[in-house]
Amino acid sequence: MNIPSDLKYTKDHEWVRIEGDIATVGITDFAQGELGDIVYVEVDTLDETLDREAVFGTVEAVKTVSDLFLPLSGELVEFNEALEDEPEKVNSDPYGEGWMVKIKFSNKDEISDLLSDADYKELVGA
Repeated sequence: MNIPSDLKYTKDHEWVRIEGDIATVGITDFAQGELGDIVYVEVDTLDETLDREAVFGTVEAVKTVSDLFLPLSGELVEFNEALEDEPEKVNSDPYGEGWMVKIKFSNKDEISDLLSDADYKELVGA
């Protein structure tokens, strides 16, 4: 299982890459493995400002649909449109081409509430 050390994580199995005041978000390798083949990613909250832990979209796999929770409060400024035609990128490259959204976060203090790679490994038993 791949858990990069340069990212932050959530208890909801999302990863967060912080670059300035922008956070890129996707689901972890563990999450995509648990979900199975991903067939659709829906994000209908683009350009909206949401609170941390609000549902910002869904990911649909062959067997189930799961909500996606915002790891940091802020405005959704970009959706990875490549996922509309190739949602399987979430399975094949969850930390790269499978990213889902970019958030212009509004409260940098929330970053300290995210999990480190070591904390996330402990959460999933890796």
